[in-house]
Amino acid sequence: MAKDKKTALKVQKGVSGSEISNTSSIQNIQKKRKAQPTPDELINGILNGNITDLSRAITLIESTNPEHLKKANAVIKGCLSNANNSIRIGITGVPGVGKSTFIETFGKHLTSLDRKVAVLAVDPSSTLTKGSILGDKTRMEDLVRDANAFIRPSASAESLGGVARKTRESIILCEAAGFDTIIIETVGVGQNETAVHSMVDFFLLLKLAGAGDELQGIKRGIIEMADAIAINKADGENKKAAKIAKAEFHRALHLYPPKDYNWQPKVVVCSAIENEGISDIWDMIREYETTVKSSNHFNKKRNEQNKFWLIQTIEQRLKSDFFQNETVKKELKKQLQLIEENKTTPFAAAEFLLNL
Repeated sequence: MAKDKKTALKVQKGVSGSEISNTSSIQNIQKKRKAQPTPDELINGILNGNITDLSRAITLIESTNPEHLKKANAVIKGCLSNANNSIRIGITGVPGVGKSTFIETFGKHLTSLDRKVAVLAVDPSSTLTKGSILGDKTRMEDLVRDANAFIRPSASAESLGGVARKTRESIILCEAAGFDTIIIETVGVGQNETAVHSMVDFFLLLKLAGAGDELQGIKRGIIEMADAIAINKADGENKKAAKIAKAEFHRALHLYPPKDYNWQPKVVVCSAIENEGISDIWDMIREYETTVKSSNHFNKKRNEQNKFWLIQTIEQRLKSDFFQNETVKKELKKQLQLIEENKTTPFAAAEFLLNL
């Protein structure tokens, strides 16, 4: 470019790095960011209702890093004596039934009653990329801004039942932080997506009117586990269909043997968008709580759940230790190759690996 040619591009004199910032200050900030709180610091923060420490602790227990396990166990142990003081509600339903909208409306109703609500939402993970959108905070715009609410989305990964691997521990931490109502939202409904039932006090199944699964639902074990069924989106032209669905599900529930704790599952209709029937659902849950506590089933059920999760934890640990074993890793590749070459069967290969 010729020297005398005019241009709008000019090089301005800048400022030196020393004028912009102090190197030592940046290093101090970086050190503070990298410094991880101790288990005692996390415990104290959680017991004082510090949401940041609660989030950090949940991230810690969700970590798959073996080095974090000891620290996570210390935090859970330190919070255990302050847990078990809430009502735990599981909410499930097929995709599109309006779980997020329902939970937001339901949660806002509870906070208006001065309840402290923690929502542990489980987002489905891709089986290919293992990634999750974790969009529940985006979907629950009003509830996420509520000072008495805490929303924690977690990836389902490969967990059985669509429940995040450490959801049970997260419940304990939320209770220790002062949340008296724990809501667990699952990925959806299916034959195996019932793990949530083993960690909640009340199990609510959301259904849609006119979806064609009123009778199909009878085949699913999920119906048998439900303490109540809510026909959601009962608004506008859907109101009539919702009433019909309510009657059909009510008849279906009577095909099952009665619960052993004096509770007959109920069917209700609601509209999360129009905030109709939401308060009735909460009244029903309180009635359920009173009923099962009077028969001592409430504590009995929680004790049974703890035993179940003891066995589950042992199984998960054994599975993890088995596949992390270097000898197993090496021989597993060989056995997979032999199966591919049709020189062994999956059962014979499994027997060989288990005997190592």
